[in-house]
Amino acid sequence: MIRKTICGLGALGTSLFVATAAFAQEVAAPATEAATATAAAVTTPAPEATEAAVEAATTIIKAPTIEQMAGMVDKGDTAWMLICSALVLMMSIPALALFYGGLVRAKNMLSVLMQVFMIVSVTGLLWCVAGYSLAFTSGGENHFIGGLSKALLAGVDNTTLAATFSNNVYIPELTFVVFQMTFAMITPALIVGAFAERIKFSSLLIFVVLWSFVVYYPIAHMVWYWAGPDFLPDAPTDAGMMWAWGALDFAGGTVVHINAGIAGLVGCLMIGKRHGYPKEPMPPHSLVMTMIGASLLWVGWFGFNAGSNLEANGVTAVAFINTMVCTCAAAVSWALVEQIHHGKPSLLGAVTGAVAGLVAVTPASGFAAPMTAIALGFVVSPLCYLFVAWIKPKLGYDDSLDVFGVHCIGGIVGAIATGIVAAPSLGGQGYFDYTVFPAGFDPDAYSISGQVITQIKAVLVTLLWSGIGSAILFFIIDKTLGLRPNAEDEQQGLDLTSHGERAYNS
Repeated sequence: MIRKTICGLGALGTSLFVATAAFAQEVAAPATEAATATAAAVTTPAPEATEAAVEAATTIIKAPTIEQMAGMVDKGDTAWMLICSALVLMMSIPALALFYGGLVRAKNMLSVLMQVFMIVSVTGLLWCVAGYSLAFTSGGENHFIGGLSKALLAGVDNTTLAATFSNNVYIPELTFVVFQMTFAMITPALIVGAFAERIKFSSLLIFVVLWSFVVYYPIAHMVWYWAGPDFLPDAPTDAGMMWAWGALDFAGGTVVHINAGIAGLVGCLMIGKRHGYPKEPMPPHSLVMTMIGASLLWVGWFGFNAGSNLEANGVTAVAFINTMVCTCAAAVSWALVEQIHHGKPSLLGAVTGAVAGLVAVTPASGFAAPMTAIALGFVVSPLCYLFVAWIKPKLGYDDSLDVFGVHCIGGIVGAIATGIVAAPSLGGQGYFDYTVFPAGFDPDAYSISGQVITQIKAVLVTLLWSGIGSAILFFIIDKTLGLRPNAEDEQQGLDLTSHGERAYNS
């Protein structure tokens, strides 16, 4: 019954996706004509404009000097990015901590809060020590990881600048450092939900330190590092491997969600099931806290997705609205699946669907159009529901809080769908040509099939790199320090046995 339900909803979602595509194609032509006319009107200089002024407004400064870059910084962009950094930090603490904490049993609530809080603290330090340098400096001929030229933030101060995705637009480098730091914080924190209630605190922190170096920093470099638009003509090969392939990941479908999701699956398999699973009931102890956490995640996700544009402009607004509507659609879609399957929708299902939508739209947020983002939201929830409600029980693995079923599966759906929704024929952003000013795209140069293949390659590399790397790290830690507390400690609860205190004392 459930498979028929999912298949039916999947077909409905696919039909909606196709219908949306057709609608987008119909409106694309007049919209393009209007945009061309508007652009012509805007770019036509007034009669009194001097030739020098026109040339200054339409000429790109390639490979600008530090002094020239300093004049290309906008206070609005800087303020926006600092706000986004705070929003993404909020996604970890308190949002993710409360979301996960509410889903576990009361005796493990505090342990989950502590795990997330300390992961954020430790990874923030690692980012300054070496993470930023390894992820966002050139690796030369090596396209897998950067170097250590900016270890300990050497040479990074209030005068240095970082490129954005627009020619001749920069932000303070420390702003970029702290924004990307929040991504390095939340990604390993996501993993703990897969084996919540059954891991040693010290072993977890050691795993996070090693995983950041072995998995996160290389994946971030491969997907997101490049020389920048002004330096692209002189350094066309100075980029991470997947960036050089042309893989599209606006805000972290591969880097964050698939990366963390597959690591979580590996962890829950290698650590083993919770004692009593699945025979003993293990319901969430506070869905109120989970709902509060999910709501804070939704708000913070605007910083996550819209902030990933690195500027405050029209594409930022595209990412913002896509994040909003895809999440709405996914929450509604999950509730509909539950209504059909169980006869009533649940709060847990609604918030899980919302998170699935947030995950799926992450890689596509700055590339899609609002209507295709809505279609993506309706499609992703039935697929994630299939893994959470049918495949997980069928295979018997204990992914405590469905990190794999929501983050990895949702991330895969979103990453591959990005190749479709980014198509200019569907209202998407397409490929940007940074060698012209202002940067734009050629609709005829975009191939949906070719881009989907590139997206699949990026997904497979991420799954293999993170899956194999995580398995090796879990194995080493298990054989040296041990991954699990003893059965008696688990039965008593990790709040007391790991931290000597309770979340609730009444």
